[in-house]
Amino acid sequence: MAPGTGASLGSCPAFPADDVWNRDISAAAVSSEWTAHLRTLVGAKKLHPDYGNSGSEHYGIPINRVPSTQPKLPVKFDDYPEESDPGPYPFPSQDQARIEGGTPAACDGDCHLIAVQEGACRLYEGYACSYQNDGWHCSNGAAWDLTKKSEGQRRAGFTSADAAGLPIAPGLVRYDEAKSGEIKHAIRFTLHCTRNNYVDPASHAAVPGSCSAQLADAPPMGLRVRLKASYDLAKLSGAAKAVAVAMQRYGMILADNGSDFYFQGEDDSRWMEADVEPLKTIPADAFEALEPGMLKR
Repeated sequence: MAPGTGASLGSCPAFPADDVWNRDISAAAVSSEWTAHLRTLVGAKKLHPDYGNSGSEHYGIPINRVPSTQPKLPVKFDDYPEESDPGPYPFPSQDQARIEGGTPAACDGDCHLIAVQEGACRLYEGYACSYQNDGWHCSNGAAWDLTKKSEGQRRAGFTSADAAGLPIAPGLVRYDEAKSGEIKHAIRFTLHCTRNNYVDPASHAAVPGSCSAQLADAPPMGLRVRLKASYDLAKLSGAAKAVAVAMQRYGMILADNGSDFYFQGEDDSRWMEADVEPLKTIPADAFEALEPGMLKR
């Protein structure tokens, strides 16, 4: 893939075209072992797009696009300051910021706060963020240079706003790209159980949680899966088909613990039912795991 033809975030590249997020893996080797583990772990579940709209409610992870002149604000990292890129961050003010799961003052869920700084092409992400009396607080956070490869921007063993130490924004399904008919990047997804290991491109493993009985089949953070080329896309069209084609060409990367085979998209009020619902018919066993490389911890 030629430089400059990869995915974008506003006027910025979503990392270079040959970055791991933007790499065509349609011909990459399959791991029969990890594919079998996944089938045992997940069973008969189906794909679930974790974004869209239902009446006045809308779901997904917002992306705040801010100018290069956006003032940078202090951020206090309450839980993992030693693994966070220090502030200040160009987060919008309390009354302008869009945050996952609610408002800066009242958020339910992971409460990710993402800002893409146009012009400078820097990405800033925080987890469990809220605006308090003394300003922005997050559990932890990371900053990324979108003009350079994402690999190597986090130290081994460091988390980010995602458990796997990965950037979130480049793995979100964005409305404009889906409606254009072409998504040029891998997609972020979750599983309920992961082992205490990670593989490239991840830099961090998550605590396995309450799934100890299933750890033998639990994959490492960073595992990449791909929708089989043989899966029939004839019943899909429009934005839904663009997502499925991306899953065949670029795959999905395991980024966090969560519901099985949930994949994330941008919070956008323009999503329609036809963009999202058809994807829920795709079974998890239509995916195959790629060879993951060396397990790390």
